[in-house]
Amino acid sequence: MEAYIRSIGIVSPQKTFDTHDFLSEVTEYNTNSLRCIEPSYKDFLNPGLARRMGRIIKMSVAASSICLKDAGIEMPDAIMTGTALGSIEDTEKFLLSVIDNEEQYLTPTSFMQSTHNTVSAQIALQLKCQNYNFTYVHKGFSFENALLDGLMTLAEGNGNNVLIGGHDEMTDRHFKITDRVNYWKKDNIQTMDLVKSVTPGTVSGEGAAFFVLSNEKDERNYAKLRSVKMIYKPESQKEIEDNITEMLSEKGLTADDIDVVIYGINGDSRFDKVYYDLKDNYFKNSTSAYFKHLCGEYQTSGSFAMWIASMILKKQEIPEAILIENKDRKPVKNVLIYNSFMKADHSVYLLSQC
Repeated sequence: MEAYIRSIGIVSPQKTFDTHDFLSEVTEYNTNSLRCIEPSYKDFLNPGLARRMGRIIKMSVAASSICLKDAGIEMPDAIMTGTALGSIEDTEKFLLSVIDNEEQYLTPTSFMQSTHNTVSAQIALQLKCQNYNFTYVHKGFSFENALLDGLMTLAEGNGNNVLIGGHDEMTDRHFKITDRVNYWKKDNIQTMDLVKSVTPGTVSGEGAAFFVLSNEKDERNYAKLRSVKMIYKPESQKEIEDNITEMLSEKGLTADDIDVVIYGINGDSRFDKVYYDLKDNYFKNSTSAYFKHLCGEYQTSGSFAMWIASMILKKQEIPEAILIENKDRKPVKNVLIYNSFMKADHSVYLLSQC
């Protein structure tokens, strides 16, 4: 199953909502928690409606609107999203109101917006789209499952253009809860130096990224998504490499054919070894890049990496800010993303030039 990436819309801790700009100006942070740089929502939503929406809903509606406008499409044939946390801000609001009001006189708005499928539903309501609509909630595999559903929908001939999204947000309360189980750095860190970190924990992040996948070849396409593979709790480095080899061989490729590898290195000394083993051995001839110093760690961060890979293939340039090692292989024809969340959920994406 393969598909073209027709368009992109993304809201992240970088200034990414301009689809023509590719990290020309990187926003640097000195913190252990990254928050999104949000666009002006009046360009996408009625102000009265926007006031009643949670932050992740507004970010996702904006990102999907940018994506559809970039594609020149008014109505997608299907909408699939992936999220691990849903609208955690509205969940917190509802639970706090339950406590504060002693389970009485509760307003339903926060509860209705707290469900994980609220984002895809709100996008459909904005578009008046009654087509297939599904949300995947599978922790670190949420966005990947949405991608697979989109690829299958196109392969089965049930649509020509499908809207795929990955979105998650961070709140102060959720940060404190996950910090108790040692997810995050205990001190602020210069995020541009994250790759050099040798201490446990990483920096939290968030974002909303949307893509139109199409089975139609077009000069506007960014890249071709050729394969997505998930590896759950691999027992060894060999198992990881065998899975990558199988994926590449199915497409008639080897490790030497991969021009750029984008790693999910997040500065956590407990989990980064898998990336460096791949970089120094399996992909020793490929240019090495990373991305979580720009967006932080969250369970659908693979969507941010897919934006980077698509832009590299479209523009044929690699921003200096993401480079670890440059083997200067031009043109860039094949890009591979290797990402994992907390050692358990490992994902591999293969993208190629159109």
